Amino acid sequence: MEHTPAVVRDGRETRERTAPDPPPPLVLNYPAGDVVVISGLPGSGKSTLIRRAVPDGVGRIDSQTVRDRWDAGVAGRLLPYAAYRPLVRVAHYLGLLRALRTGRSLVVHDCGVLPWVRGWIAWSVRRGGRGMHLVVLDVPPGTALDGQAARGRTVSRYAFARHRRAVGRLLAAAADGRTRFPVTVLDRGAADRVRAVRFE
Repeated sequence: MEHTPAVVRDGRETRERTAPDPPPPLVLNYPAGDVVVISGLPGSGKSTLIRRAVPDGVGRIDSQTVRDRWDAGVAGRLLPYAAYRPLVRVAHYLGLLRALRTGRSLVVHDCGVLPWVRGWIAWSVRRGGRGMHLVVLDVPPGTALDGQAARGRTVSRYAFARHRRAVGRLLAAAADGRTRFPVTVLDRGAADRVRAVRFE
């Protein structure tokens, strides 16, 4: 089957602004029942964007929420995170599987390193007659590292390098129209202006 290039919206504030007024807030609109996957470097602001902009009533699938729950439990009190990280990942993917089966609107936090996860989500939503959309936060590595420091949780240099390569491939695929779903690319300034992710 012939591949139809996906729609790519570039919301990055790369051009110098000539207007004296600050840029207006952004609202991202999607069809009801669709799934929005937010990807980017660790510390780029994915979880912050989800907490701020996704309204009540919309499903939020964020691996950080799962980790926080385990960190506050017995495992977090007795073991280092590395010891129970595989269990956190399993719990996250089981929660994602259950949420996809409901057919409700979803916003999903994506680490970006595992392409099969996005492929699985895309396959699942197509089976249900729904759509998938990707939002990529394109921030400089230094900004992402600052974000990690601000939240008090960092990733290793090796893991961060893997994330940089994965996000670079995502951005290149979006620029070349090689994704099978619509993509919105936001830099930090644009991401900070997103006030709502709506499903209508």
